[in-house]
Amino acid sequence: MDAVQFWPVLEEIGLTPGEEQLYRSLVQASTARVEELAERLGRPRAEVAARLDTLRDKGLVLPTGPGPDAPLRPLAPDVPLGEALLRRQSALEAARAAVTQLAEDYRAGMRRHDAAHLVEVVTGARALRERLRDLQDGARDEVLWFCRANPLAMPGPENVEEFDALARGVRYRAIYERAMLLEPGALADVERGVRAGEQARVLDRLPVRLAVVDGRTAICPLVPDRDGGEPTAAVIGRSQLLDALVALFESHWLMATPLGASADRDGAGYQPDDDEVRLLSLFVAGVPDKSIASQLGVSRRTVQRRLADLMTAAGVDTRPGLAFQAARRGWI
Repeated sequence: MDAVQFWPVLEEIGLTPGEEQLYRSLVQASTARVEELAERLGRPRAEVAARLDTLRDKGLVLPTGPGPDAPLRPLAPDVPLGEALLRRQSALEAARAAVTQLAEDYRAGMRRHDAAHLVEVVTGARALRERLRDLQDGARDEVLWFCRANPLAMPGPENVEEFDALARGVRYRAIYERAMLLEPGALADVERGVRAGEQARVLDRLPVRLAVVDGRTAICPLVPDRDGGEPTAAVIGRSQLLDALVALFESHWLMATPLGASADRDGAGYQPDDDEVRLLSLFVAGVPDKSIASQLGVSRRTVQRRLADLMTAAGVDTRPGLAFQAARRGWI
């Protein structure tokens, strides 16, 4: 019988080419003795027997009965090989994170010695799109977006990296320009992101296009949209310039109106009741929680809980944001 020809693919997760070939041969035969497998593969019996012992140790082969000559049968590969594959994937993710961190350390070192490395210029929609994808793939904590109408490089439906990042626990905060939501399909795309975990808000106008990843790298176009031509963007590393861009985002975040789940919670018609108005009036005036509790005749914990509920209603996650939104919405 001719030896079985095959192309090994499982070496990366712990099977040698010879072991994989033997296992595949046993899978095709369903059950077989050592001599039958040796003949099928054209290999010495002792070599096949040794590899079968290894496959038994790895949970891939089992005798069908007692005795050394009992036929052998294959076991399902998904459990033993699946665990090895998961370990391999985890190792690759760790390696990718390490490379990303090393690249950032390299750029930081270069910037300390040469200010020319502070800003990298990327030209062309394709190059810009790839850079945005790489940054999101390496994101660990948070991604900030200023999303203006008529995207230059990456329309929302193409940004599948966001959903991968959200799935691994990266926080996304995006502010959309109102005109962008008027584009066909744009609102549905935003709602899909919100359902996946994105925090979305809207403003009438945004000053620039902007993406900030983990507070360490920002991408910002250099040429105004109206100038046309190929987009040119600056990739900005850790610096006072980056700090200024993050502060610009945070200031607009406080002014923006929540979309999606947050918008459903607060609603344009939401109005606090009389007790909440009194609570907000004291809070905005700077009265400490303990004193507010005393004046309202409730516990301090009740005050903190009600303030947390009001922050949820306002679509904010900080007390300064609640104070701003309470004044902006006419709650007090």
